[in-house]
Amino acid sequence: MGKTVKKQRPVNLDLSTIRFPVTAISSILHRVSGVITFVALGILLWLLGTSLSSPEGFQHAAAIMDSFFVKFILWGILTALAFHTVGGIRHMLMDFGYLAETLAIGRQSAWVSFGITVVLSILAGVLVW
Repeated sequence: MGKTVKKQRPVNLDLSTIRFPVTAISSILHRVSGVITFVALGILLWLLGTSLSSPEGFQHAAAIMDSFFVKFILWGILTALAFHTVGGIRHMLMDFGYLAETLAIGRQSAWVSFGITVVLSILAGVLVW
């Protein structure tokens, strides 16, 4: 059997001291927004089915949508969808060679995708409310 080697590595268990680069944050949020969008699809399909089931179903769905909490959730869903779409377009532009795959371009495109998402999120808020 082989010898066991003890490696003396620094261990940082204080997660509040770790600073992620903007590209990592963008990547993590892209995955999170994809999961949110996937889960939200079921909720939105249920709401659509309820609204199309009958005139009473439509009234029920409209009553559900009158709640501030539900509007806030819908705004969050639309924001997650916007970020996931913008991030997906960013990745496709890199994959097809329209954006260079350099660290500088990665940082810039991540910040641009955040900016576009903020604008789309504000527009979604105007649409919902």
